[in-house]
Amino acid sequence: MDKVVISLGGSILIPGENDGEFLAKLANLLKELSKTYQLYVVCGGGKIARYYINTARAMGRSEFDLDTLGIMTTRINAKMLQLALQELAEDKIPETVEEAAAMGAEGRIVIMGGTVPGHTTDGVSAALAEAVGAQRIINATSVDGVYTADPKKDPRAEKIKNMTFAELNEMLKGDHDAGKSGVFDAMGAEIVMRRRLPLLIVSGRDLEEMKRAISGSLEINGTIISD
Repeated sequence: MDKVVISLGGSILIPGENDGEFLAKLANLLKELSKTYQLYVVCGGGKIARYYINTARAMGRSEFDLDTLGIMTTRINAKMLQLALQELAEDKIPETVEEAAAMGAEGRIVIMGGTVPGHTTDGVSAALAEAVGAQRIINATSVDGVYTADPKKDPRAEKIKNMTFAELNEMLKGDHDAGKSGVFDAMGAEIVMRRRLPLLIVSGRDLEEMKRAISGSLEINGTIISD
């Protein structure tokens, strides 16, 4: 059974757009796919985390404190998805990659959030994929792939359908807009490149696209990063 790690952005889980309805549909999709794939989901914090972080920053709190608030929010989001999955998800929200890796079992879905200050959920996803020997990572975001520039700011931005690990490395070396609009963070990307782990960047609210990506289809609308 293939193992798939999903980095699920907080902007996908709780953007304030029919969230309960979306979570129910997402849960149904994950339940269906868990019959064929061993799934691990790492939830981000999204705008709720940003609210707490920005508020604490305005009070002059340390980066450690800000990261801690963000991590706590990711775990609340993870609990929300766990509730949507009901009995199919492991009941405990693991707090470390090692704990999450040990919890994986056929037919069960492991849901987690962040781990420690300084590590983003993208980085956690990559570390978890390495720990469990996953076949691929799905980065489910509010951007439907990697672009030559930020598509929200530049109407001339073009989507990159396929990238190699070498091209990803070059992109992350420079101050390239595309690296800010869809690609993993530096920590996660380093693991992905070192382990040659296929990384699929997709629109997380497009459940048909999510299904194709989790299933390993090469016919996705997003971006595939591989050898």
